[in-house]
Amino acid sequence: MNVRKMINAALKKEAMDLVLKGGKVLNLFTHELIPADLAILKDTIVGIGQDYVGKQTIDVSDQIICPGFIDAHVHLESTLLTPWELAKAVLPCGTTAMICDPHEIANVLGIDGIKFILESSQNLPLDIFIMLPSCVPATHLETSGAKLEAKDLVGLLENPRVLGLAEVMNFPGVITGHTQVLNKILLAKNYDKLVDGHAPSLTGAELQAYCLTGIDSDHECTTLKEAKEKLSLGMYIMLREGSSEHNLVDLLPLVNPSTVKRCMLVSDDKHPHDLLTQGHLDHGLRLSIEHGLNPMLAIEMVTLSPAHRFGLKNQGAIAPGYKADLVILNDLRQIKIDKVFTKGKLVVDQGQVLDFKPNQCTLPKHSLKIKTDLNFKIPVQGKYIRVIQVVPRQILTKTKILEPTIKDGMAVADPERDLLKLAVIERHKGTGNVGLGFVQGLGLKKGAIASTVSHDSHNLIVAGTNDSDLEFSVKTLTDWGGGFVLVKDGRILAGLKLPIAGLMSDEPLLEVSNKVKQIEKMAFKLGAKQNPLMVLSFLALPVIPSLRLTDKGLVDVDKFTLVDLFLN
Repeated sequence: MNVRKMINAALKKEAMDLVLKGGKVLNLFTHELIPADLAILKDTIVGIGQDYVGKQTIDVSDQIICPGFIDAHVHLESTLLTPWELAKAVLPCGTTAMICDPHEIANVLGIDGIKFILESSQNLPLDIFIMLPSCVPATHLETSGAKLEAKDLVGLLENPRVLGLAEVMNFPGVITGHTQVLNKILLAKNYDKLVDGHAPSLTGAELQAYCLTGIDSDHECTTLKEAKEKLSLGMYIMLREGSSEHNLVDLLPLVNPSTVKRCMLVSDDKHPHDLLTQGHLDHGLRLSIEHGLNPMLAIEMVTLSPAHRFGLKNQGAIAPGYKADLVILNDLRQIKIDKVFTKGKLVVDQGQVLDFKPNQCTLPKHSLKIKTDLNFKIPVQGKYIRVIQVVPRQILTKTKILEPTIKDGMAVADPERDLLKLAVIERHKGTGNVGLGFVQGLGLKKGAIASTVSHDSHNLIVAGTNDSDLEFSVKTLTDWGGGFVLVKDGRILAGLKLPIAGLMSDEPLLEVSNKVKQIEKMAFKLGAKQNPLMVLSFLALPVIPSLRLTDKGLVDVDKFTLVDLFLN
């Protein structure tokens, strides 16, 4: 925009495109509510005060004008939604910007997956920025759809919407000086980009060595002690309140006027039903305030703090020259949202999203490469078996040593013992790899449940009470190109197709949420003890203790090695 035009408009207080009149401006620099009108020219705030004249005036009397909310760390794919459907879901919650780590789709489609996220999120009323995935594949203990080295990321780092390198999960590789890991970090630094961390429970000299590389954020803190140590070393602390991880309340004592500039409230993973019923960052804000945090500090964690950390100049606050991303609140403590503006345009009115046209883009080509002659039989080869024990309400698992249930010389599922057969089928390259094992704690008494959402490599995972239903589940998802399905006696009880990389739907939020809830409802009728889709999605993740199953077999995460199913 012409700077002289803005200066003249600000001095004369006229020729504005929009004036928000009669509200109270939330000033995060002074932590004050200031009665004032707000003047906007195109996408920029040009004045705070009185007597502005604009082409359009909107009365916001008795309301609070707040900066738009910024989610500093989210995996967009976990919502199961396309970027344009996600925008419709989170804009009414006050979210106007997101920093996404697309490592889920990158593990399936590689660079093409990242480019799809960038292309499909252009020109939306929601700003979507990208941190490039650092761990594709996550480990050598599984087969992913792609492998990204430092040289593969060079072209993407030049994109202004790419802010840096996403969570470096391989913290042992950082500490031991693994060349491929360090090359990615150094590449980001050479481009003057940021590097996010992922270092659960790391402490002492090892944590300091990790920070030495320039990694300066962490979203994996689960205790106040851990968060304080990392904060004391200059790290930005992301307090998570998502669907699978709930660390916010435990870490809230960390936040005070001195530390808030390095504290951010993030969602990480937010599933469709939670978006629909709880909201997005607004849910975390309400929770923070309910547990005693000053509303100004809470809001700063989703505005000015992430804007500073990620170098989003002229975002995250209300001041002349700042971008007109604004949330109009009816109530500061309840975070009741009435209107939302992005780039100076009204996009949400009375809680309803105004129509917008999504960016036209081609969906990425994708199919499941799975052989048709899969064998789920497990010949008995020992007296005992290692069993994955699900821990209620956690993504951690335990290792149990049990005697197998045997039929005709084969180890089989035994619903009476809550012992289900578990299989992970490689779906990217058609290798025919099938990892077989058993899981206890899901609770299904009949049928099978399958998913192509299984972190981080997202191979097809299925658990069930009999081989026939396991085979039918796999065939169904292969035909669909990915998704979730629950079957019983060779019949589909409920399902959701995920045609985009086997991770994302092209349907609206309400339909996606309803289909996921129907799967869960029917699974509970079959005996499931907890959300089976959430449990399944983490059973193949070989970086979270203690026992996991990948397409290559059982993984002892504590020893970071493959182990046999049977032992004597």
